Amino acid sequence: MNELYRTCRPSRESLYPARRSVLSLLSLMVLLFWIQPALAAPLDALHSDPIAPVILGVTGILFFAILGRFAARKLGQPSVLGELIMGVLLGNMAYFVGFDLILVLREGPAIFELAKLAIAGEPLEQVAYSTLGPETAEQVLRILQGPNGGQILQVAQTVDVFSRYGVIFMLFLVGLDTSAVEMRRVGGSSMRVAVIGVVVPFILGFAVTRILMPELSYQSDIFIAATLGATSVGITARVLQDLNKQRSDEAHVILGAAVMDDMLGLLMLAIVSGIIVSGGVDILNILTIVVLAVLFIAGVLYLGPFLLRYTVRLLCQLDLVEAKMFTSYLFVMVLSWLANLVGLATIIGAFTAGLVLNDDYFKRCRFPNDYQVNIKNLIMPLEVILVPIFFVLMGIQVKVETFFDGQVLIVAGGLLVAAIIGKLVCGLGAGRNINRLAVGLGMMPRGEVGLIFAAIGKSLGVITDALFSAVVLMVIVTTLLSPPLLKVALLRGEKQ
Repeated sequence: MNELYRTCRPSRESLYPARRSVLSLLSLMVLLFWIQPALAAPLDALHSDPIAPVILGVTGILFFAILGRFAARKLGQPSVLGELIMGVLLGNMAYFVGFDLILVLREGPAIFELAKLAIAGEPLEQVAYSTLGPETAEQVLRILQGPNGGQILQVAQTVDVFSRYGVIFMLFLVGLDTSAVEMRRVGGSSMRVAVIGVVVPFILGFAVTRILMPELSYQSDIFIAATLGATSVGITARVLQDLNKQRSDEAHVILGAAVMDDMLGLLMLAIVSGIIVSGGVDILNILTIVVLAVLFIAGVLYLGPFLLRYTVRLLCQLDLVEAKMFTSYLFVMVLSWLANLVGLATIIGAFTAGLVLNDDYFKRCRFPNDYQVNIKNLIMPLEVILVPIFFVLMGIQVKVETFFDGQVLIVAGGLLVAAIIGKLVCGLGAGRNINRLAVGLGMMPRGEVGLIFAAIGKSLGVITDALFSAVVLMVIVTTLLSPPLLKVALLRGEKQ
């Protein structure tokens, strides 16, 4: 226990500056909320260009994302946690203070569904009350029907679109780091860990929601269950690197299992989404989804290289940076669109694009310049800007007041227990000479992948505000617990 405490506890020298930094950030947030009403009118009068409010709104969200990332780094935590928690603070302070843009963003996809129905001719008030409920509807109607309602909706739509782009680029980079060759080399231990790590959390998650919230539809139950099966191995990989364990047997099993976990999780997401969209459990429909997913991935893996070689030959006369950037962007966007066209999530197309694309396709061309730059370094600036917007937006949509309901807290606790046990059990699938506890802890953090699943569920209307808040709490806790516990497990394994 003392060893665990020493591992998890920051040093006093690093803690005090971190506290001052966090307090400074919170003070800045309070100041911005306080002066916002006074500045709103004069700033609106200066906006001659209709895009100016969009620039200000998106930049403001990114600014708070940077503050959250800075605070997380100061406290020695993953960046995703800082951005997510900053979004939670931002959204709930706006709720109590009355920041119109954040109040609209707080409602998530429901706002855009409301706008879509209103444009189609449905009465705005009727749609708002049926979609959002009486109290929220009155607040949203006041904002949308006000003098700046159009601008606020435009900014909210832009932030939502940017966050979706961020998710696509994030999954593309995950695929880029995981080549198809590595997937074929995944051993039996990694396969067993991945299967157990998806199936067991799914069963436990379904049982928890069915028992604790029997009033939910089975669609909600299976989507929450699918969310628990996700794994964010990026955080684990960072811990392994810090301990110089990236070449250990445990690292090979964890990273190999993460590859299969991603594929199984995305396949499960496709099946669950198909069930929800079709409105029922139809074996033929499920088989169709599975076949489409397999054919899509297999088709991309087989035909993708031919398409890439042809594209690169056409772009050989361009600059190397231009050729790699244009090819990467077009390839990932086309595959994301095609995935959606066949009924899969866009992130499946983005992940598959990353599996196929690599820098070797560009070696046969003689470009006018002789310097070298890889695809990952070209795409990463886009990901660095857009992904934090997604995490802040997810945090904004967490409604703390939903935790005032005791049942929601019980469900959140149940999901957390199921999430932890479900991944710890998967360590049993590792080999006999492997540190099984370390493998289970390495698969435990949900991070960005769990948030993506939850966001898709919310957009489909099967995850309520309360459930979404419970899922985000599960993501935060599992992501916080995993790094220090994994360090302890690896260090103890060394001594034994």
